[in-house]
Amino acid sequence: MNITSIEIFTTNLPLHRPFIVSYDTYFDLPSIVVKVTTDEGIVGYGEAVPDSHVTGETSASTYAMLEHDLAPALIGQDPFQLERVHERMNAIVKYAPSAKAALDLACYDIIGKATGQPVYKLLGGAYHETLDVPCVISILAPEEMARQAAKAIAEGYTNIKIKVGGDPAVDVQRIRAVRDAIGFEVPLRVDANQGWRTAATTLRVLKQIEDCRIEWIEQPVVADDIIGLAEIRQKTTIPVMIDEGLHGDKEMREVIVRQAADLINIKLMKCGGIFPACKLVAQAELAGIGCQVGSMVESAIATAAGAHLSLAKKAIFSNEMVGPLMFSRDFGKLTYENHQLKLSDRPGLGVDVDEAVVRELAVRSVRIS
Repeated sequence: MNITSIEIFTTNLPLHRPFIVSYDTYFDLPSIVVKVTTDEGIVGYGEAVPDSHVTGETSASTYAMLEHDLAPALIGQDPFQLERVHERMNAIVKYAPSAKAALDLACYDIIGKATGQPVYKLLGGAYHETLDVPCVISILAPEEMARQAAKAIAEGYTNIKIKVGGDPAVDVQRIRAVRDAIGFEVPLRVDANQGWRTAATTLRVLKQIEDCRIEWIEQPVVADDIIGLAEIRQKTTIPVMIDEGLHGDKEMREVIVRQAADLINIKLMKCGGIFPACKLVAQAELAGIGCQVGSMVESAIATAAGAHLSLAKKAIFSNEMVGPLMFSRDFGKLTYENHQLKLSDRPGLGVDVDEAVVRELAVRSVRIS
């Protein structure tokens, strides 16, 4: 089987409400969809959701990289040969992880459809029985975050994740307000998205919220400060998760050597897709580090890919596959019941991509053959 054509569509997906993190406010999010066709007529879909603050890519640069470099290099290649596919892409460009992820996901979709298997079975089968998703709350006034958290618990959510990373003093108020609103029986996760910048600031904040019993603190320092993250882990009893600071094998090795994190947040858009994500899971498991599969707020396409990975791997204890819940338009549908994501057993990613919606929302497209 060989790839005969790749179509690339760049779009912007509208959100129900603004998504606010420490470094930006989003009213919509870029999504670049790839449609990969083979000589056997099997079609696979993938998605890139770049973030200039995290992956170093913009929508324009990702589209250009796919159009001019990565997609042409995969014409004539066998999508089953994933090691070779990634080697070929890596030889062209060192980084560009979300662009590579789009093509990686499409290859897995094709392999699943060609073999009649859902992707999670290609990854070892279902280890977990359910995929619970958290309620993720943007940075807002403390009282509004508390209100949204209480509402989410009333609706049946079993864990809450809040975004912080603004003024540290106000962040303390945010964390306390949410904890007071939901009580101590509900797990509370706190994500600073690099916003506290330094280990010193982080340690001052954590000292003030020790009694709030948060489940973990995620990426409090700037992404490349793994030494600072290690210092925080040494000086607090609160588990530490790395997110923006972890992309691939290089950072994973440093995290392990420096004992810089208790937990890692793997995102397909940061590491380049399912194939390299599996390597990160294996390394983390050997080091006794727990894994979460996070999201760059992706459509049903990439969300399904992350969910397949989450379902299959024992070391992945948590996921944040919430993108489709945040968009007012999407390219496909996933099933959420009682705040759990239900994957289908259909072959491949299991998403019926509505190409009419893709083409309607596309601001630019090209076909490579």
